[in-house]
Amino acid sequence: MAGEAPVSDAETFLRELLTRTAEAHGRYERDELGSVYDENWPQWYAAYMAQALRADGYAITRTIS
Repeated sequence: MAGEAPVSDAETFLRELLTRTAEAHGRYERDELGSVYDENWPQWYAAYMAQALRADGYAITRTIS
């Protein structure tokens, strides 16, 4: 679902995105960092997830009521 339509099951959506991100980060640590623990993993996760959301047509918006 792209655009402003709500995600029907946000928990499942986020869990799947986190799983994909963790898998990609594991490959990054193995291939790019030579299996060294990434101290900056939160920054890497945030950037990866933001890019994945953009690529899938999602945008995070804040609703002020």
